[in-house]
Amino acid sequence: MPNRLAHETSPYLLQHADNPVDWWPWSGEAFEEARKRGVPVLLSVGYSSCHWCHVMAHESFEDETTAAYLNEHFVPVKVDREERPDVDAVYMEAVQAATGQGGWPMTVFLTAEAQPFYFGTYFPPAPRHGMASFQQVLEGVTAAWRDRREEVDEVAQKIVRDLAARSLATGGQGVPGEEELAQALLGLTREYDERHGGFGGAPKFPPSMAVEFLLRNHARTGSDGALQMAVETCGAMARGGMYDQLGGGFARYSVDREWVVPHFEKMLYDNALLCRVFAHLWRTTGSEQARRVALETADFMVRELRTPEGGFASALDADSDDGTGRHVEGAFYVWTPEQLREVLGDEDGRAAAEIFGVTEQGTFEEGFSVLQLPGEEADPAIKRRLLAAREARPRPGRDDKVVAAWNGLAIAALAEAGAYFDRPDLVERATEAADLLVRLHMDTAARLFRTSKDGRAGANAGVLEDYADVAEGFLALAGVTGEGVWLEFAGFLLDIVIDQFVGEGGTLYDTAHDAEPLIRRPQDPTDNATPSGWTAAAGALLSYAAQTGSEAHRTVAEGALGVVKALGPRAPRFIGWGLAVAEARLDGPREVAVVGPQGDPATAELHRTALLGRAPGTVVAAGEPDSDEFPLLRERPLVDGRPAAYVCRHFTCRTPTTDAAELARQLGS
Repeated sequence: MPNRLAHETSPYLLQHADNPVDWWPWSGEAFEEARKRGVPVLLSVGYSSCHWCHVMAHESFEDETTAAYLNEHFVPVKVDREERPDVDAVYMEAVQAATGQGGWPMTVFLTAEAQPFYFGTYFPPAPRHGMASFQQVLEGVTAAWRDRREEVDEVAQKIVRDLAARSLATGGQGVPGEEELAQALLGLTREYDERHGGFGGAPKFPPSMAVEFLLRNHARTGSDGALQMAVETCGAMARGGMYDQLGGGFARYSVDREWVVPHFEKMLYDNALLCRVFAHLWRTTGSEQARRVALETADFMVRELRTPEGGFASALDADSDDGTGRHVEGAFYVWTPEQLREVLGDEDGRAAAEIFGVTEQGTFEEGFSVLQLPGEEADPAIKRRLLAAREARPRPGRDDKVVAAWNGLAIAALAEAGAYFDRPDLVERATEAADLLVRLHMDTAARLFRTSKDGRAGANAGVLEDYADVAEGFLALAGVTGEGVWLEFAGFLLDIVIDQFVGEGGTLYDTAHDAEPLIRRPQDPTDNATPSGWTAAAGALLSYAAQTGSEAHRTVAEGALGVVKALGPRAPRFIGWGLAVAEARLDGPREVAVVGPQGDPATAELHRTALLGRAPGTVVAAGEPDSDEFPLLRERPLVDGRPAAYVCRHFTCRTPTTDAAELARQLGS
């Protein structure tokens, strides 16, 4: 009989709806039940494409004996971290503070007041490698709760006090200038892997936001070192096993420093960020590889992540059936030389093994290899034949949940890739996703719901990254399409950021002032897998201010950049988007108004040239003369009856030009 999770919209929670564990979703009723019964809460946090979450579910949560003990002694609560990033962040901070590490599945024991007192991640079904079994942990917690209750309460209260003391004093420090950005570049140079590209050692994550900073820094300063790190890092990722050499798109990260073996789950946010940064790399260098990867990644998102409603699903799982009934990580993507020969014949099979680095020993597990492209480009016909054969394999599961923030990132990437590479279909897909967010995720007061599934909005309120990333997507779409309504919608969202998320001295919170109170109000300015809500908001506010002339939005953006001044020189890898926004602020950003009749080739050429401008964070408004679609178009007439472009920065405007080459020079292209 299904438990209470059967009515949820999260695919991860629905995967646990038939467990014998009597799961509750995160709710006040669950904690009231714990109070009434006098038992602790077991909080289990994971996500749909998490390998070890599935392992623990199979070993423990599907086990009748374990479930019976859990149900008797605890109120079990299941949370999808992608649906409730605020709950995840608060308790992950507690886990990391107490144990020095964290990860998923996250297992936390709470009092009925939601105060944590014991933590862990994955627990095995039997003791191993010095780890207690899950059953032993449950019995130990039950004994402590029964026999040492005062001690448990004291520990819980101390943990909450300690968390409350960890406040951020990062507002009001002024904005980062030339000196801080130069120090950040030096810091990245020190951590750069000169042999393999990227930063640090294994595991190696795609540094899309740091690369965006490097490209903007190069555009502003001409730094050859910044461009070299960006080019080499993107090239290494594009040639390696983290990139799907047949179907396009990137896996979550590389388990080694050489970019050979990935962790195979494919996330929407990674692919949106990487699609955009490869498009920007092409804009800077004209690299054919960058163009190919940007387009293949865009096509992957549309082909494999787009939902029937027009949004984009969250992720593809790492695991799939290997053809024998076993669920194995990477099974969909890996090959042996024999499998290549079976599909392509002996001669082409041997050639493909050479091109893609497929060896008899294997580069992965059990003699299988991950496809790489270390040398020449592969014959498109060979790629098509291998891709067609792969399509017959059992596919990885898909998390169909539509997350507002990640769809915002995808909208920005697809809109820009469509504009750069003359792919109007990609701009259409971006517009359809934006329409879905307005129609389904935004209420009449412009407040966002974080998720939806199958055309039904989830109940959870949007957090700061949702407002910021959706605004970023809408701003990019406005610049590409010339449709001012997207600027207007971005304004609604950013007004809510100012009203609901801004604290004292320029600080930002991840949850709104009127959000459900947790044991601590989450607040994290660091950029990790995605831009933090904090830095994403700074970027969107700055762009909106440039489009509209709003001093209020620019003031909040600059206040938010205080944290970048503090963290940029010390930890540049973890504030990459913040550094990219700081580059835009230092450069202006430049404002371009393109005026001319729609359909006029000269207007289109100026508009495209403006979008291809390399100056950091340039905003573009395009439309008819004196149109009211964009504030930048007001009082901007044609020049000698011809379409023209007006470029302004720091309250100073250049002479308008009708010449696309002159416009490119004004924008550093």
